[in-house]
Amino acid sequence: MLKPVVAALFIAGAVAVVGSVRLPLGDARGTQPDRPATEHDWPFYGGDPGGMKYSPLTDINASTAPRLKIAWEWSPREKALAQFGTRPGNFQATPLMIDNVLYLSTPYNRVVALNAESGAQLWSFDPKAYEDGQPPNGTGFVHRGVAAWRDSADGNKLRIFINSRYHLICLDAATGQPVDRFGTHGVFDLSKGLVWEINKTHYTNTSPPTIYKDLVIVGNGVGDRLTYRNDPPGDVRAFDARTGRMVWTFHTIPQPGEFGNDTWHNDSWSYTGHTNVWAPMTLDAERGLVYLPVTTPSNDFFGGRRPGANLFGESLVCLDAATGKRRWHFQIVHHGLWDYDNPSPPNLVTIRVDGRSVDAVVQVTKQGFAYVFDRVTGKPVWPIEERAVPASDVDGEHAWPTQPFPTKPPAISEQGVTFDDAIDFTPALKAAAQKELAKYRIGPVFTPPSLRGTVQRPGLIGGANWGGGAFDPASGILFVKTSNQANIARLGKPDRTAVNPRASEVDAELTRVGDTNADFMDGLPLLKPPYGHLVAIDLNRGAIKWRVPFGDTPSLRKHPALTGVALPPALGVAGAPGMLATAGGLVIGGGGDLALHAVDAASGSDVWHATLPRRVNGTPMTYRSGGRQFVVVATGGGEDASLVAFALDGPADAGHYLPGGRH
Repeated sequence: MLKPVVAALFIAGAVAVVGSVRLPLGDARGTQPDRPATEHDWPFYGGDPGGMKYSPLTDINASTAPRLKIAWEWSPREKALAQFGTRPGNFQATPLMIDNVLYLSTPYNRVVALNAESGAQLWSFDPKAYEDGQPPNGTGFVHRGVAAWRDSADGNKLRIFINSRYHLICLDAATGQPVDRFGTHGVFDLSKGLVWEINKTHYTNTSPPTIYKDLVIVGNGVGDRLTYRNDPPGDVRAFDARTGRMVWTFHTIPQPGEFGNDTWHNDSWSYTGHTNVWAPMTLDAERGLVYLPVTTPSNDFFGGRRPGANLFGESLVCLDAATGKRRWHFQIVHHGLWDYDNPSPPNLVTIRVDGRSVDAVVQVTKQGFAYVFDRVTGKPVWPIEERAVPASDVDGEHAWPTQPFPTKPPAISEQGVTFDDAIDFTPALKAAAQKELAKYRIGPVFTPPSLRGTVQRPGLIGGANWGGGAFDPASGILFVKTSNQANIARLGKPDRTAVNPRASEVDAELTRVGDTNADFMDGLPLLKPPYGHLVAIDLNRGAIKWRVPFGDTPSLRKHPALTGVALPPALGVAGAPGMLATAGGLVIGGGGDLALHAVDAASGSDVWHATLPRRVNGTPMTYRSGGRQFVVVATGGGEDASLVAFALDGPADAGHYLPGGRH
């Protein structure tokens, strides 16, 4: 059963507003012909079911962006709770906006409705997820968004769904109260019906569900540190949106008789967990196809007891959304050893390649590639080559001898490590960094973890991460915020002694041990900057259009070892959040920086930025309400978090939104 709920600060006037919403589910761009041209919603996590993260609004453009000001702020006001041993993590939500109401999730998994023009809170629903203690994900509590669905059999009422830890919850959008006929009083227990029984507190969710017609499709999250036999599996499931009845299950680790089971040797399919879909899925609503970015099997860094290629680990999988049947798949990493989860929602795009139109799906990855496929057939748009990669030097590990490399587009972030990559602000620093690098194993991308430690680049957050890409359909450009932050992948025996309170969570022979940061001298990165980029990929040509350093790392500038050292004007910043593309010719986001930026989409140059007191930890969204275009982004975390809305100062701009592109 769900814990007792809190529905606080409900403004009665919201009932009439929310109850009249018409969710534009059939339009890939989210445009609404039955709404005034002065209003424009953001009804899906990625703007549209295919996750383009694109807005046709043009009020905010290169000319008007310097007039952007903070219109309002809203704070979750969540605190660490000693009685449960919990703390809120980064504020990472991307809200929905439907008919002048924002719907979002907070770090503690509360669902909140706000007035889109003023930021005034309309209601708040608290599932009390913290009463199950801290999620075992190492990040504190985080949640990135909710999903909306219109119940055509019940007066077309709007429902809001959140997958909070092991609960799938259906709320009435007008009141914030659970819908009683869904599951048990509005809640379905997601720990039920999996391929094996689990510890509920080890099962979690951070991304919104995906909704196809009357089905709610969910994956799950599993903490990387959990490496025991039969830890939570990654089953992807669909539930009836009215009743909560489970309709279908797709086993990401194929069971006997299912395609791919033979890629798990020594019966490892029977006890290996994870292989889950924690990132958002995307949907081709017209064709009824859902795209799953599947992640790494357990354990992330040592696969000695799961020999084989391990389908569908680290694969892009296309399912029939109505039945859960596999249409096609492509394994992006064989027998994964690097925590190179497919971290982002696949972008569904239409591009022109060699004069022909291609409905494509793009998966950007932690290892710094963009894999592009025909979204119907799964055929690569450009050849993908199996290339030899370094072997493991760890007894019992049989790393896969090859990995798939796209021939186009080229890599979007730095890959692999050589001594020339050492930080080089001064000759003495470079020599010291190279001496430190010599302690570790280094090599090209896909160099396996080792007992002495491998300097892994891209590191654990990528490359690309959960922010993924933002696509401009007019230009065919995909914009991706990347990180250039190396990590140490060192293997060792886990601590199973009685003094370790988490000993029961690990029964693996070897796991990642020690500090993962690839740094020295009390916090200096071993490798040189920039530590983050914004990349524009021309998907019509499979080429990089431009790539620029993005953001800054002020803490590095304050390091004592760099006193008096001339540093680059932009160090770049590592961070997982993504960007927003608009028909106003801008790419907007922060990507972990202490500022929100509006970047010229044609050149990558900074048009405007607003310095903020907190890191930008969410991917922004935009909408028009009351005649004004707003840009909203989640910042900060813990007890200091804020949702910040920007809008143009002065009188409302006339503006237009264009269904297919720009003026």
